[in-house]
Amino acid sequence: MISKNNYIEINRNSWNNRTETHLKSEFYDLDGFLNGKTSLNEIELKLLGNIKGKTILHLQCHFGQDSISLSRLGANVTGVDLSNKAIESAKQIAKDTNSNAKFICCNIYDLPNHLDEKFDIVFTSYGTIGWLPDLDKWAKIVSRFLKPNGQFVFVEFHPVVWMFDDNFEKIFYRYFNSGAIIESENGTYADKTADITQEYVMWNHSLSEVVNSLINNGLEIKSLDEIDYSPYNCFNKTVEFETKKYRIEHLENKIPMVYSIVAKKKNNS
Repeated sequence: MISKNNYIEINRNSWNNRTETHLKSEFYDLDGFLNGKTSLNEIELKLLGNIKGKTILHLQCHFGQDSISLSRLGANVTGVDLSNKAIESAKQIAKDTNSNAKFICCNIYDLPNHLDEKFDIVFTSYGTIGWLPDLDKWAKIVSRFLKPNGQFVFVEFHPVVWMFDDNFEKIFYRYFNSGAIIESENGTYADKTADITQEYVMWNHSLSEVVNSLINNGLEIKSLDEIDYSPYNCFNKTVEFETKKYRIEHLENKIPMVYSIVAKKKNNS
């Protein structure tokens, strides 16, 4: 039975079910990645700056392409994800690419039971916080693992995007967090025609909920930007108006699709 109470098990199964399809998909282009192509986008690369020699904790890393891309830029990276199949794949890809990125399989709320270290940067991006019910607990994890004056770098799909139905024709969901959204889907964003079905539990989080959770846990917001395109072609009815920049065709540039936050952990928190 699907219920918000066993959401971790449901979502772990959901991501385990997608992993093989994602590994084979054009979307993730694993062959290109194994041959040295980065999986990181211009948006987060600009925010991260020079990370050579930095320690980075990457939350909700899926099968580790971004973690390994960060390590290729000279960072010492630890990736975390709740999907055991994704983490097994991440470890194999790290081995295949001679990456020193390390990986931990756990629900991120449990991370203090698996890791005792502080990092220069905590990073998470694109389609992550919607899987989490409690952003205060999330922000506590971010704060807990940052060194004093360490940076949190966050890029996420804009909550306005999650208000629409799948074809962006009508407002279907509430902007604000109204509790668990329990659904099932055929296919997956990386391959919409894939012969897989999975159930999942998600939550919508407004910008104010995100920002206040960080502020309340000792983080100082240094920048907040909203972006009118997605670097991923993962939605329906899209058009690529520049290389790797996608918008919903009939909505053009009228809605924000992505936002980014850079925050700094205060010295005394």
